[in-house]
Amino acid sequence: MFSAILADLPGDGGPLEGVEAFAAAMADHPEMNSNPTPASLSFERLTKEVSAAKRNYQSCRYSTVIDKLPRLLADLRTASKNSEGDTRLRFEALSAEAYHVAASILRKLDAKGLAWMAADRSMQAARNSQDPTVIASSARIITHALMNDGHYGAATTTASTFAQRLNRDIDQHTPASLSVYGSLLLRGAVAASRRNDRHTAATLLDEAEEAGRRLGGDHNYRWTAFGPTNVQLHRVNIALQLGDAGTAIQQARTINLNRISITERKATLLIDTARALTQWGKHHKAYEILRAAHQIAPEEISARPAVHRIVRDLATTAPPSTQRQLRDFTAQIGVRL
Repeated sequence: MFSAILADLPGDGGPLEGVEAFAAAMADHPEMNSNPTPASLSFERLTKEVSAAKRNYQSCRYSTVIDKLPRLLADLRTASKNSEGDTRLRFEALSAEAYHVAASILRKLDAKGLAWMAADRSMQAARNSQDPTVIASSARIITHALMNDGHYGAATTTASTFAQRLNRDIDQHTPASLSVYGSLLLRGAVAASRRNDRHTAATLLDEAEEAGRRLGGDHNYRWTAFGPTNVQLHRVNIALQLGDAGTAIQQARTINLNRISITERKATLLIDTARALTQWGKHHKAYEILRAAHQIAPEEISARPAVHRIVRDLATTAPPSTQRQLRDFTAQIGVRL
């Protein structure tokens, strides 16, 4: 159980670069269009590349995503332009997923402008695909982008509206559509918690929990990592957002870390728990949890400015004994105090 980690845990990657390649890809820079061969633009090859990007993102291999994804975006754009009919719709759906990954990685790196552009491209491609589930999936990253800019009310409404629309447009949910539906509800719940709307957050969480029960377990359909355990992870995050650090820690103790198969989700839980412990005044335990997160997902800790801010906050408020250990840790992950 996760309580064991909270009770007793011990604890590499550096800052990521290469964001400019995304700007070049989204601006259709000539260098990103180097006459790809027909074989390189095959649907099978591009499907494998998008899946690899999703897997690398969920495994927190962000440097690999940054290295490969900009070129893939350019290839997908070329493939879509050169296709017609159902084939083009399929390429548009792939493009929506690829731009979703791009927006996600750019959001983590605090490149807000480019993240917004990628999120918008994801939604454009999703609409072009004419697939309700793809459209709803892209609405998740639009919700993220709205939250990043502090538009929590609009984010809540966007997530709720697209979830309701998907529920209406799907005659009978598949595991994939149900996972997207539940994930949208979770996004809306997080957005509501950011504006201290406890009632809406609780309502959307309960609806997502019901969707998880209907799904019947923890899965990764449409790369959502959705299921009952993911709902629990969001309960931790939302309690933290609402200032209930004790509730967040209590929720975290009930989670079996071994049931979380997605590295990014596991690292996020540990980071949220470290934040809650810091709020609770348990600075040394928070430091241990951050070291554990770094062991699991080095680039999630080393590359993200948001996590660097958490580490700095901890270093500022911790007692001298923990501060000494934090100095070594911050040097290891490249954070300047």
